[in-house]
Amino acid sequence: MTRSGDGSDHGGANADADPSDRRLVDPDRFDPDDERTRVLPRGTGNGWPVDLDGVTETVVATRGPDGMWNLAALGVHAPDRDAFVAGTDDAEAAPTARTYGRTRTRRNVERTGHGVIQFTSDPREFVDAALTIDEQSDPLLANADAYVEVEFTRVDRVVEAGTEIHTWELEPVAGRILEERVPRTNRGFGAVIDATVAASRLGVEGFDDDELLDRLQYFADTVERCGGPRERTAFERIDDATGWRDLR
Repeated sequence: MTRSGDGSDHGGANADADPSDRRLVDPDRFDPDDERTRVLPRGTGNGWPVDLDGVTETVVATRGPDGMWNLAALGVHAPDRDAFVAGTDDAEAAPTARTYGRTRTRRNVERTGHGVIQFTSDPREFVDAALTIDEQSDPLLANADAYVEVEFTRVDRVVEAGTEIHTWELEPVAGRILEERVPRTNRGFGAVIDATVAASRLGVEGFDDDELLDRLQYFADTVERCGGPRERTAFERIDDATGWRDLR
């Protein structure tokens, strides 16, 4: 592993700009009388719409040079892998995320310094973001439960097995909770998320394809037994995006 620099930078962010000028999601799109949504406080608390613990799988939207929003999976790491409680300001470190290689997300963040991190319970949206080139004119997912606009600050760069890994601190600017749901536990949903990780590593140096294919078969069986229509549709999209069944 080699390091390619220390210190931090904000990509294309302008640290002196007024935060209100950097809003990525137009707040006027929401009905102010809709009690299902609530605006997160700005300037108080940490500004995150959910409690972060360990690694939270999200979808991030970053704006490309053509003005389109690229959607990609992004794991948000809680500081020191300890609980990070929404609405408190006593955390000493910021959440972080990593980009691997010269992805669209990294290039967009380097140019703009900003993104929209979203939390979704729809496995289809997550699969599309994780395994396909998913671009749209709107930064928000159709079924996002919450979002937070963030500033990305690069704090580390390393090279492992020829791949540049950049670590970014995430600073919330503004956000909104769109839906508050009663949580449910569905093994099929978890299997879809894990399957996207395995599928993304197929053909990557350092990973055993036979082992990854065995894992994908296990996840496919789990979705068939335990998943609902959304999970089954999501796994069909994994099949279409990777063709993994033909590799066995």
